[in-house]
Amino acid sequence: MSEQVDKLESKGLLFDDKKEAEQFLFDVSYYRLRAYTYPFQDNSDDGEHLFVRDDIHFSEITDLYKFDRDLRYLLFNAIARIEVSIRARMTQIYSEQTRDSHWFLNKELYRCDFDRLIEDIGADVNRSNEEFIKHYYNKYEEPELPPCWMSLEVVSFGTLSRLYQSLKKDDNKKRLAQSYGIADINVFENWFHAISNLRNCCAHHGRIWNRRFMVNMVLPYNTSRLFMDRESLNTVKRNKLFPLLSAIKYLLDSIDESNNFKDFLLSMLNRNIRLLSLRDMGFPSNWKQLSIWR
Repeated sequence: MSEQVDKLESKGLLFDDKKEAEQFLFDVSYYRLRAYTYPFQDNSDDGEHLFVRDDIHFSEITDLYKFDRDLRYLLFNAIARIEVSIRARMTQIYSEQTRDSHWFLNKELYRCDFDRLIEDIGADVNRSNEEFIKHYYNKYEEPELPPCWMSLEVVSFGTLSRLYQSLKKDDNKKRLAQSYGIADINVFENWFHAISNLRNCCAHHGRIWNRRFMVNMVLPYNTSRLFMDRESLNTVKRNKLFPLLSAIKYLLDSIDESNNFKDFLLSMLNRNIRLLSLRDMGFPSNWKQLSIWR
């Protein structure tokens, strides 16, 4: 560990307590922390990776790391609530409208990806250790998978997102989106996909603070609840964290208006973290004036 501290010091990072820094690196790893030093280093091809500022302390890097870690915890819990809601509403809407406990096995409901999707659902179900899954297979041999309220309870959030995307754009699919105040099915598909990717990033302890996400957010102006005006939508960077935070807040508000997601987030953003830039997270300068954040 001392060699790693010396290496960072040689690149221009300042240390107040080297022993404390060694312990931090022992628990977190030099490689993982690299994601948080990288934005403040010269990363050109010369391989030196010197810090471009001479006033950055190791403790300030770890403050940024801890902020990102705590933000992941906040988002993981928020997404869990959204995930539970979507599972329940999808199951309820499609079961009631099709009057079929195994509607997700009906190929006629899909526009694409049916065979691969059912294979993946089956794999998720077979990996489950839930007692209700075991009970189904102890009692029944057909259909090949348990009813939707069992099967869709244990599939991954990513698989659930793919299921929604693969379904035909019919009244049932629109009804689920509208239950969250979203009129456009394409918007809900996009949010579902983007949030499932963010969830995986959080679950695998990935950096999210200044990440450019693979899925560009589709941001609507015609939602049933206040979101953002057209002019503001054009100023938001679609591949940064801010639009994801806005979508998560919108969905949580649709589930429970008394949720405290905004309060927790504001509390985190008000921490005294010198290296934290809201711009790196995609926050526009007027974000507190946007309808969704008022």
